[in-house]
This record gives sequence, C-alpha cells and structure tokens, in this order.
Amino acid sequence: MLQNRYGNVGPAALKTQRPITSDDEHRVLKFRPRTSAQPPGRPTPQNSAHEADDLSHFERARDEPDDFRHRMLANLAAFAFTVALTAIGIWLAVSIGDLRKTQDCVLMGRRDCANISSIPRG
Repeated sequence: MLQNRYGNVGPAALKTQRPITSDDEHRVLKFRPRTSAQPPGRPTPQNSAHEADDLSHFERARDEPDDFRHRMLANLAAFAFTVALTAIGIWLAVSIGDLRKTQDCVLMGRRDCANISSIPRG
C-alpha cells in the first residue's frame, strides 16, 4: 500500500502530496525598465549622444575620386574566398560521409569494405 508522510493510504496519498506553502514565501518583484543605455551607478557621458549621431567623420569629400579598381579587387578576393570556403565545406562533408559508410561496413563485420578504384585500360 502507498502511504505518504501524512498517513494517507492509497490513491489519496498521491493527490495530497503537494508542497506546503504559506503566503509569506511568495513575493512579486516589480522590475522597472531601464531608461538609459548605461547601467545604474555609472555617470553618463555628456558627449556620447552627440558623437553617436555624428557620422560626418566617415563621409568622403565629393571631389575625392572613387577607387573603383581597388573596390573591384577587394570584391573579387572576397568572392574567391567564399568559393574556396564553400568547396572545402563540400569536400569535407563528402569525405565524412564516405568515412561513415566505411566505418558502418567494418562494424557490421564485413571484409570487403574498402573502395578499390580501377583505371579502365583501353
């Protein structure tokens, strides 16, 4: 028979096994949203908002020529890097798949698991 710590026996023993709580244990905390980006207790710098809005530092002068050749070389280098990284990823995925197939074959106890590539002679 099931018996809980209160002496109940049977299915009632399962229903009455709830933690005993009092209203003093529960307390709702009210969280206030932060109004500034700085954590509380730190002084806010006076010029931070003005410096964030000022993007004139990054602007080019209108009379400055555009370096089209440098930009295209940078784009070409980025494209070549992306293609190389994609090719390496595909090769790695195929290699891992082949290794998995070979390992599964060996773990099954087979003896003809190795791929033997033959060059056709003409």
